[in-house]
Amino acid sequence: MRVLHIVFFIAGILLVCATMLSAIRTVVVPRGEKVVLTRLFFLFMRRFFIFGSSRFTSYEARDAVLARFAPTTLMSLPIIWAFGVIAGFGCMFWGIGVRPLGDAFALSGSSITTLGFRNAEEFPALVLAVIEGLIGLGLVALMISFLPTMHTMFRERETLCSLWNIRAGSPPEVGAVIRRFHEVDFLSRMDEIWEQWERWFVINEESHLSYPSLVFFRSPTPYQSWITTAGNVLDTAAFVEAAVDVPPSPRARLCLRSGYVALRRITDYFNIAYDHNPKPDSPISITRREFDQLWEEMEEAGIPLVEDQGQAWKDFAGWRVNYDVPLRTLCVVVDAPYAKWSSDLIEDFKGFRLFRTSRTKRVEFRFIGRHILTGKAFRRRKTSQQKSNENDG
Repeated sequence: MRVLHIVFFIAGILLVCATMLSAIRTVVVPRGEKVVLTRLFFLFMRRFFIFGSSRFTSYEARDAVLARFAPTTLMSLPIIWAFGVIAGFGCMFWGIGVRPLGDAFALSGSSITTLGFRNAEEFPALVLAVIEGLIGLGLVALMISFLPTMHTMFRERETLCSLWNIRAGSPPEVGAVIRRFHEVDFLSRMDEIWEQWERWFVINEESHLSYPSLVFFRSPTPYQSWITTAGNVLDTAAFVEAAVDVPPSPRARLCLRSGYVALRRITDYFNIAYDHNPKPDSPISITRREFDQLWEEMEEAGIPLVEDQGQAWKDFAGWRVNYDVPLRTLCVVVDAPYAKWSSDLIEDFKGFRLFRTSRTKRVEFRFIGRHILTGKAFRRRKTSQQKSNENDG
C-alpha cells in the first residue's frame, strides 16, 4: 500500500510539472514550440468550431463562428492547465495521507483557487497547499500579461492589412493595386511601401511563431485576412518587378524574400510538406492564361509594361514558386475568405478543402502534425475551362 502512495505522489509531481511546462512553453517561451497538450486542445476546439460553422451556408455566418475559435480556445487553456494542476496535487495530497480521495481533490481545488473551503491539517499538506496556491496565482498573472500582448500584436498586424485593402480592394486584387498606384503616379516610387511590408513580414514571422494561435485570429471584417493580404502583396511585388516597366527595386525584392521566408517558417510550424528548394521553372498554381489576362487588363489601363511578355511570365513564376504552396496551405489552415490567386486556388471536396492545381492529383495535407488527408488519391472533376487553362499553362 505504501508503494501505491509513492506512485500516486510521483505521478502527481509529473502531472503538475508537465502542465506547468505546457503553460510556460505556450505563453512565455519566445518561439514556436510544439506543445502536445496545447496542440491537442486546439485540434479538438478547431474541429468543434468547424463543425459548428458548417451548419451555415453564408460565408459571413461561418466567419462569425470561426472568429470565436482562437479567443475561446485561448481563454479555455488556463482552465485545462488548472485542472491538470488540481489533478496532480490531488494525487500528491492522497499520496501523503489525505483521505478519502474526494477530500484530497477538494483540498487541491481549494488551494489553487485560494478560496479556503478546505484546510490542510498536517504540515506536509499545508506546504503543498501553499505551493499550489502560488501556482494558481501564477497562472492568473500569466494570462493577465499574455492577453494584452496578443491583442497588441493582432492590432499591429491588422493595421497595415487594412491600409493595403483600402488600396487593393476587399478581397484584394493585384490589378486593382497597380491601377490605383498608376493613377497617382506612384508605381516608380513604391520603395517606402515595400520597406513597410518587409518589416511587417519580419515582425509577423516572429509574433506568429512565438504565439501560433495568432494565425487563427481573424480580421475584423469577414472578407479581409492577413494571409490573403500577404499573398496579394507578394503577387503585386512580383508582378511589378517582372512585368511593369519601372526601374528595378531592391526594396521590392527584399520584401519578396522576407515574405516567402516568413510564410515558409510559419508553414514549417504546422508540419506541412513543400519543396524548400524549388526551381525557377517549377510548376505553380497560377496558369499562364491567368497571367496573360492580368497583362491584358494592365495594357487596357495604360500601365507601362515590359516588351517581352514571355520573359515577364517566367520572372513572375520564378518569384511565385517560392511561396506558392506555403500561401495556399496557410489559406487552408485559417479557412481564409475568397481572394484571387490565393484562397481561390482551393476548393471544397467532400467536406475537405483541396488545392486547385493543374498537375497534382494526389493530396496530402497535415494540420498541426496530424494527417487530415493521408495517402488517398482524390480525383477532381475538371470543367472544360479548367482543362483548357491547364493545356495553356
